[in-house]
Amino acid sequence: MSRWLIMAGIALVVLGLLVHFAPWLFQWFGKLPGDINIRSDRSQLFIPVTSMILISVLLTIVLNLFNR
Repeated sequence: MSRWLIMAGIALVVLGLLVHFAPWLFQWFGKLPGDINIRSDRSQLFIPVTSMILISVLLTIVLNLFNR
């Protein structure tokens, strides 16, 4: 269990460093077809449906590879 927590922590640190120092790598996130973005005069609603499905599929594949 502790090994997984350490690996998850390292992965989060690496992801955080990438987002901080190379934000252009993630400009596609939230702009995929199927992501909902509704704007009105005073508010905005953003639901990244397609982006979240893509991340879910990628995480499922990675976790299944680690469990084998």
